Amino acid sequence: MFLTITTTGTPERPATDLGYLLHKHPEKAQAFSTSYGTAHVLYPEADAERCTAALLLEVDAVALVRRGKGKGRGGAPDAALAQYVNDRPYAASSLLAVALSGVFSSAMKGVCNARPELPALPRPLRIEVPALPARGGPGLVRRLFEPLGWTVTAEPVPLDTEFPQWGDSRYVRLELESADRTLAEALRHLYVLLPVLDDAKHYWVAPDEVDKLLRAGEGWLPGHPEQKLITSRYLARRWSLTRAATERLELVRLAETDDSEVEEIDNAVGAETETEERPTPLAVRRREAITAALKASGAARVLDLGCGQGQLVQTLLKDPAFTEIVGVDVSMRALTIASRRLKLDRMGERQAARVKLFQGSLAYTDQRIKGYDAAVLSEVIEHLDLPRLPALEYAVFGSARPRTVLVTTPNVEYNVRWDSLPAGQVRHGDHRFEWTRAEFRAWAEAVAERHGYGAEFVPVGPDDPEVGPPTQMAVFTLTTPKEAKAA
Repeated sequence: MFLTITTTGTPERPATDLGYLLHKHPEKAQAFSTSYGTAHVLYPEADAERCTAALLLEVDAVALVRRGKGKGRGGAPDAALAQYVNDRPYAASSLLAVALSGVFSSAMKGVCNARPELPALPRPLRIEVPALPARGGPGLVRRLFEPLGWTVTAEPVPLDTEFPQWGDSRYVRLELESADRTLAEALRHLYVLLPVLDDAKHYWVAPDEVDKLLRAGEGWLPGHPEQKLITSRYLARRWSLTRAATERLELVRLAETDDSEVEEIDNAVGAETETEERPTPLAVRRREAITAALKASGAARVLDLGCGQGQLVQTLLKDPAFTEIVGVDVSMRALTIASRRLKLDRMGERQAARVKLFQGSLAYTDQRIKGYDAAVLSEVIEHLDLPRLPALEYAVFGSARPRTVLVTTPNVEYNVRWDSLPAGQVRHGDHRFEWTRAEFRAWAEAVAERHGYGAEFVPVGPDDPEVGPPTQMAVFTLTTPKEAKAA
């Protein structure tokens, strides 16, 4: 990953003052160890008229995978090969933002012990990032930086210059210019907005990230027109953290409007004020709906196909009505995490006899999943390429043939209700498609007809009168008498 900061100067205010601000001598090349590689600081040019400081981050992709532990972009790859073959060593992301805050920490805080007057002096700045992931395209880059006073050049990087018909990639070459900007402001803008544009972080987003966001966003984030999107993406769309940050930012805005302190505004809220109940997360509502449908079907032996990290298996284990629960997933990493979640190594003998986890692909028939009362495919089908759906259909409905099959998938019509989701973007980077209610119903009814099932449709989550529920569920019931008896 590569980033340059350039400034110009005069004999009275030489450009080499940049070295004082960054606490890095222009005549030296320095290296700093980080958790995921090595950061190098060097000066390609340094004289009184023009000075450029470059930050080069060499990422150790293997260390990133091994230390990710399933959290964020580095620890949750889509496939085994993607752990090692990806854009992380080259494209600016939260890794570069963390390196900025570590290597230039004093500059970001506006501290210069050698020349205390320098940090407060605005200066002409030019920042270049050759490869920046921009989920939202050049338009979003401009919407984020232009309100902060930057002149923005965001040129899309083509997928392949030899094949222009392939179109542009999600990367841009970024140039930011400002005639009068303090270096501390510029670094804080980059620290927040680089991971926002990438829409991913390489580490687990904990509650202390709210404080980091508010510190770096002081003075510019409360009034930013894209505040909601910035806050949501920076905090990895964690609802509770985003809400906490939004409330604190609103207090800051109100305090600035009234020329008051934040504490005075906060204390104006009476202790007797009722607090809103926290809404039940959609994932919890989905598991509740699945559990209710399974109990209504009378199923005792249940398959969780595409069980992921075992959340549904964990929920079903709490109900003694389910005598056998089997989790199947193609990812051994997911199964390992599921095993830890369920504490299989410390589970009692009777409880352990109720649960099994094994690796398997839903694209192939598998004798091990035959003979069960019910099968669940919760948020699974949208992760498959459409041409592979018929293989899954036959493996589940044609070969395994459980008496009941539950399939849940996102309702793309509801996406307009997510403020943090850009128009036209799917809810997860690995979703190959997201269906409307009509598309899902047509698919489900065709599958049911081909394999002797009936299909009913159940909304999951708030059922919006215009766009429907956030999740749609189909309940398939085997109707062919002879086959139902055999199953």
